[in-house]
Amino acid sequence: MSVFEIMFSLLILQRVSELIIAKRNERWMISRGATIHGKNHYPFIVVLHILFLLSLWFEVTMFNNELSNIWIILLPLIVFSQIIRYWAICSLGKYWNTKIIIVPNQVIESKGPYKFIRHPNYVAVALEIGLFPLLFHAYTTAIVFSFLNMIMMMIRIPIEEKALKNQTNYQKSFGIKARFLPKRF
Repeated sequence: MSVFEIMFSLLILQRVSELIIAKRNERWMISRGATIHGKNHYPFIVVLHILFLLSLWFEVTMFNNELSNIWIILLPLIVFSQIIRYWAICSLGKYWNTKIIIVPNQVIESKGPYKFIRHPNYVAVALEIGLFPLLFHAYTTAIVFSFLNMIMMMIRIPIEEKALKNQTNYQKSFGIKARFLPKRF
């Protein structure tokens, strides 16, 4: 197996395991009276991520792309994005999901990376979508899907924040925090 095939397999395994966690968490939240928001855009997020993986596979294998010469810079950034991602997932625990699912009147605590920014998981995903393809010279995939992800987040984040503001203490806990970068930057 090539380095790309190993890393791509790990990426697929990660996505599948996250979907399993999300489904388990969804059942748990629904049993507590949760509501699902943003149902109309969610299928587009799923398609975006599937097409990202297919595009990445196609671009790297079709052109026999090798590992980038700047892998020593890119790989730590990718690892950093994964640390942020799993820190966010662990911090939310049973409340983490790929969908916007809100348990009404739930007190939201500002912990983990959420102490610093409102959307660390989206930052991690954006970094991954931009950096992972660059690791294997898949520039078209990096550019196209970074752009598409940005558009999708421009739709999703306002829906998520509105639902959280209407049904939780979100505004009190998160209203002063920056969305993507800590205010010190």
